[in-house]
Amino acid sequence: MSPFALNQPVASIDLAPAFTHFAEHGYARVGVALSDSGCAELRERADDLMLGRVVHEGLFFQRDSHSGRYEDRVLGKGYEGPSLDYRKVEKLEKDPLFFAWINHPLFERIASLWIPGNVVIYRAVLFTKSARGGTTLPWHQDAGASWGLSEDPVLQVWTALDDAPEDAGCVQVLAGSHKAGLVSPLGGVVPEAHVLAAQADARKLALPAKAGEVVLLHNYLWHCSGVNRTGRARRALSVCYMNASTRCMRKRKPPRSFIPVFQNSGESVAQFWYYPFSGVVAAMPASRTMCLLDAGHCATNSGLPIGDASVPSI
Repeated sequence: MSPFALNQPVASIDLAPAFTHFAEHGYARVGVALSDSGCAELRERADDLMLGRVVHEGLFFQRDSHSGRYEDRVLGKGYEGPSLDYRKVEKLEKDPLFFAWINHPLFERIASLWIPGNVVIYRAVLFTKSARGGTTLPWHQDAGASWGLSEDPVLQVWTALDDAPEDAGCVQVLAGSHKAGLVSPLGGVVPEAHVLAAQADARKLALPAKAGEVVLLHNYLWHCSGVNRTGRARRALSVCYMNASTRCMRKRKPPRSFIPVFQNSGESVAQFWYYPFSGVVAAMPASRTMCLLDAGHCATNSGLPIGDASVPSI
């Protein structure tokens, strides 16, 4: 069986609760979708890319800053040789293994509920917090003129490749902030005056995640992350999906073309297990639709400890 096969048919997954929560709060937990073996394969490939054991022309690399401060990043250097201290690797759609997960039928269903028409990806990025700590990421929004698009995307799908407890620099969000739109037309980093006015640091919500867990993030949602204090790498894949009619508006360089997805997708149907909220692992008949995290559970238990069986597998 493929390491990316789900433990139930994609068509049987009830995504309505997750999307209700997404619309209201700007984020939603979908559940643990990527298997242990799938996580292991993508972690190994991530390391191979950073260490130069697997090479694809055109990948974008950015190293951690020497201090761990976002403001101290050195830009424009690209790949600087074998190291596990890259804070991000972009254009992962060029890698067949990562693309197989990016193009998964689960994400086709998710995208079809939010994006009309054909779908492309704006970016597919490995975000890492290395075992040495990584780099902080300030409050920001993933949209605006800095993205150079004819319209702003609204859907990002984040998959944890490692357990991401709070101490590992998990994603932190300002729930509901997407509703106010962009803080500035440029987008990107939220100015400090707005952070203070919104009392964002006092109101932020941490989203610790289990390896294999999928989280949806609206592009307008304020989010940030700290450094990794666990001594173990924290890797995650973030993919921004958008309507295929979206155009690149940049002028200084040739316009970008965007990779289409979900053109030849299919799904593996298998007998599945799931982790009920009681904490007991149980075999379920193939005809049963698993209950995903409902809106209330997402809202009140987003800080579940790593390893808690309340996070369902799908």
